[in-house]
Parts: sequence; structure tokens; C-alpha cells
Amino acid sequence: MKNEENLNHIETENEPGEQDRKLSRKERKKTRKPKRIWMIVLMLVLLFAVTFFTTAVIWALSTWSLLTMDELLWHLKVSMKGTNMDMVYNFLWTTLGCSVGVTGVACFFLLWTRKKTKAGPRAWRITLGLAVLIFLGGIVTAWKGFSIGTFLKSYMTVSSFIEDTYVDPGSVELTFPEQKRNVIVIYMESMETTYMDEAHGGAFPENLISDLTVLATEYEDFSGYSGTRNGGVALPGSVWTMGAMFGTSSGLPLKTPLGQNGMAINEDFFPGIVTLGDILEENGYTNRLLIGSDATFGGRRLYYETHGNYEIHDYIYAKKVGRIPQDYKVWWGYEDAKLFSYAKEETTELAKSGKPFNLTILTVDTHFEDGHACQYCRRQFGDNKYANIMDCSSRMVYKYVRWLQQQDFYENTTIVITGDHPTMDTDFCDDVPESYLRKTYTCIINPAVQTADRSRRREFSTFDLFPTTLAAMGVSIEGEKLGLGTNLFSDVDTQLEEYGLEDLEAKVSARSKMMERMYKGTYQSPGEKGKDEE
Repeated sequence: MKNEENLNHIETENEPGEQDRKLSRKERKKTRKPKRIWMIVLMLVLLFAVTFFTTAVIWALSTWSLLTMDELLWHLKVSMKGTNMDMVYNFLWTTLGCSVGVTGVACFFLLWTRKKTKAGPRAWRITLGLAVLIFLGGIVTAWKGFSIGTFLKSYMTVSSFIEDTYVDPGSVELTFPEQKRNVIVIYMESMETTYMDEAHGGAFPENLISDLTVLATEYEDFSGYSGTRNGGVALPGSVWTMGAMFGTSSGLPLKTPLGQNGMAINEDFFPGIVTLGDILEENGYTNRLLIGSDATFGGRRLYYETHGNYEIHDYIYAKKVGRIPQDYKVWWGYEDAKLFSYAKEETTELAKSGKPFNLTILTVDTHFEDGHACQYCRRQFGDNKYANIMDCSSRMVYKYVRWLQQQDFYENTTIVITGDHPTMDTDFCDDVPESYLRKTYTCIINPAVQTADRSRRREFSTFDLFPTTLAAMGVSIEGEKLGLGTNLFSDVDTQLEEYGLEDLEAKVSARSKMMERMYKGTYQSPGEKGKDEE
């Protein structure tokens, strides 16, 4: 009996009393509370991140109608300095606004249900499910919108096409005329033959670029006797500004290998390749780039400085020399009305130097979305702002060309006008049939040669402008090919004529080991090898 009483006494002493149970519950709550707060914070960070990602994808696809993985990868590699700040503000306002809004509602929901026995766990499941759905939505949208499946398929397909068909300028003989011709290359932002009326081969009921149409009709656009105007096809790797400028002056697509950082992107730009700028510099030309934006954006400054030692006269230069006030900023820098005013000054200066020159100009007013309307824009097409700006840009280039033709140096100067790429404006070409092949505007004025067959309408890509520009300057090209391009003045077939558009796009899109060597800087032109051996 005593043993039982002692045992009962011990058990009674060991049992927690009511006060002890209350204390233990409070202690458990104290230990759980910080854990729940951190879990809420982590959940909200996750929700914010996936919402930001998905909103960024939707914003990009709604801002760039033709955004490709090639362009996206390129801009992730190079400096974004010089970006139009209106675009940056719009991106931040959209992505951060949506992300903060969704996260804020979720935060209120989680805190409100935190102490509720049944609603709390349910709120966690709902919030987690929402985060998963938003993330999956972003993945699916990006996959379809950026054609990631097609891009990965192309990347997984290794092709020797570029290596087999590439004609290195360092391996062929280029013969300049005794009197070297000047060249003025005008890249027109987003300018297409599409904007002409149907009678001239365009896709609009009214001709939005009538002045440019006049130039293309009077001079060379390689349309032969077809009666409608012609232009160049922008192949993969050349459908944004830097890709277009690279492609038309090197004959190559601007391809960025996945997972490779071999090229010192802030020090060199596809070292070892030979471009138009390199060729002209070697032959005593003064190379100059004139643009109304910051040349650093997209790698343009690096490309032109390392391939041709171009003098860069951009928006930054204009402020430095006092052309515009230090706080002046319109659109991407300064407007095209100023650009062509400066172009007249610089062309006159270059012509007086006594050296052959290459002046490369890039317009910007017609950049998406909807462009920039300057004081000279007319309401030719009512409330259609972008159409009015296209008309304005067309008139500016036309007037500059007519001014050049009145100058003493014009006789020995060739003018090349090209659209850089089809517009990325999200809705401007909505009514253009899918079957219509959109081409960049092309016109060569005062070339030193004529086409081998004036009746022949050529099918060509913007890569063909590389050898064609040199040929227009009177340069004799051994074999009539440079890069992946063909001299359009010759009777040699272009790759587009030989393979057809669909096949050629697939071949150019495929992974190229040679392009990877070029990107990493391990490729060396035969011409450069010869210099090293000397």
C-alpha cells in the first residue's frame, strides 16, 4: 500500500498543473510566431518574384512584336546604357506595379487568416497555388512568345552551313578604283517597303513613304522590270538594330551562344572577323558614325570602334561639343531633324578633308512604340501618329539626298539607304496579311556600276548589302561574295535565291561552331593570319 501511495504521489508531482499547461502553450506560441512571420515573408517574396517574372514577359511581348531569343540573349550580354528612359519607366511602372499589387493583397490575406485555425492553412495553400499558377503562366507565355522551343531546337542542331558558305573578306582579293568613292550609309529605323501602297508592292491602302518610293523608283532597288519596289529580307540574327547593322556590314547573323562568355564583350566585338569598316579603314577611309542616341546601347560603340576605328558622333558627343544643352533629351537622345542638320555639316567637313570617307547615319524617330513626332511632322494621315512619322522620316531623307546631289562631292559619292529591320511596333502592321513578305527598304543612289541584268528582280537578304555596298563604290570583288552575302550588281545567285526563304532561315538559325569561335575570339581571318606571319 505504501508503495502504491508513493508511486501515485510521484505521478501526481510529475503531472503539469493548469498553470504549467498555460505557460507551455504561451511558450509554444512564442516559438511558432517568428516562424510563421518568416514563412509569410518567404511566401510573399516568392509571389513577388514570380509575378515580376510573368509581368516582365508579358510586357516584353506586348512592347516588341518581333522579339526573338537572339535579340534577348544579346541584350542580356551587352550594356543597356543609353536605353530610352521612357521605356524603362514604363517597364518598371508595369512590372513593379503589378508585383506590388498582387503581393500586397496576398500579404493582407495571409495576415488576416494567420490566427484562424481553419482559414490559416487554407490561405497558405491558396497563396502557394496562386504563385505556381502565375509562374506556369509566365513560362508558357515566354515559351510561345519567344519561340523558345524553336530556338532550342535550332541550338541543338549543329550545322556547318555558315562555315561551309562563309566567304571571309580576308581570303579574297578586293580591288578599289584608282579614285576611291565616298559612301554614305543611311540606316532608317524600322523602315519597310511594306509602308508603300499596293500599286508599288506595299501592303497599305495609301503610300506612307511616297518620297522614299520616288527614290527607289529613280535609283537602284534591284526590282528589275517587275514594276513594284523591292527590299531586303531580315534573316534570323538581324531583326533588331545592332543585329541589322552587324549583318549588313559583315554578312553574318549576330548569334550569341548559350552559356558562353568567352568574348570579352566590353573589350572587343567578334574579334578576328573582317567587316566593311575594317576594309575601308585599311584602304585609307575616314569612318564616322552619326546617331542621335547613345552609341553604347546594344554594343554599337564597341562594334564600330573595334571594326574600322569609327569616330563616334552620337548623343553623348553632341552634348560634349555643345551642339545641344547638357540637359537636352528627346526620345532616345535628340530627334532626326537635328540629325540631318548635323549630317549636312559633317558631310561638308568630311568632303573638305581630302580623304575618302564613310559616313554612317542611323535615324531614330520611327522607333517603336508609335515613334516620335517632331515639329516638322504633318497630319498627312490624320490621327495615325506612326504613319505621320513614317511620312516625316521619308521626307527628311529625301531632302538630305537632294541636298547631297547639289554638292560638288556628290559625283564621287555613293548613297546606300536601308531599313534596319521590320518594325517591332505591336499593332501598326496588324492589317498586313500573314502571307505578305515584309522587307526592309533598300535603295542605292549613284553607284559606280550597273546591274549585270537590268531586267532581273533579285531576291535578297540584308546580308547581301555587305558586298553590294563595296561593289556600288566601284570595288571589284573576287567571286562576288563576302560573308554570307552576294554582290547584287553581279549575276551570281544569292543564298535566298539558291535555297529559298524557309530553308535559309533554318540553316542560318542552326548552331554554328564557327560563329561560336568568332564570338569567343578564337577565330582568325586568313587575312589577319597573314599579317601576323609577316
